Amino acid sequence: MSRIGRQPIDIPSGVQVKVDNSEVFVEGPKGSLSRGILEGIVVDVRESSVVVTRESDSRNHRSLHGLTRTLISNMVLGVSEGYQKTLDIVGVGYRVQQSGDGVTVNVGYSHPVEVNPVEGITLEVEGNNRIHVKGIDKQLVGEIAAQIKKIRKPNVYTGKGIRYLDEQVRLKPGKSAARAR
Repeated sequence: MSRIGRQPIDIPSGVQVKVDNSEVFVEGPKGSLSRGILEGIVVDVRESSVVVTRESDSRNHRSLHGLTRTLISNMVLGVSEGYQKTLDIVGVGYRVQQSGDGVTVNVGYSHPVEVNPVEGITLEVEGNNRIHVKGIDKQLVGEIAAQIKKIRKPNVYTGKGIRYLDEQVRLKPGKSAARAR
């Protein structure tokens, strides 16, 4: 049995988990999420936990067992606590401003770049060089943060650009270091 898949998911107070047909519904104080259950996977809701099992020991079912358990666990955590990714903008003259629900990013292009959040995502600006991407869907928060980072990836020589808060950018030596050999 999958080591991750066999662990039960604890349901915190204030969160409800329902299984209907081949879909899991999770409701909590921050919102509600739903996800389809793949064929061959059985989700059983007990008093204060959710247990995921598989129908057979086939290769396909084994691979989906731990995945399904982790996805449901992420849903439970998302509706109870939520997810957040923080992006730092590094560079002289690079800045970000709140504009309505979205943000306007100035990162060295001839025009400011507008970023509008999708439903379920909030963008908050701290100072003029930090963006917080918040939401209840872990995958969606990560996708939006990656799209914002993609606007101006960190330069490998100077380190200027948009990066995650705790990301370490390894800088390459410039021409002078190569010429000194």
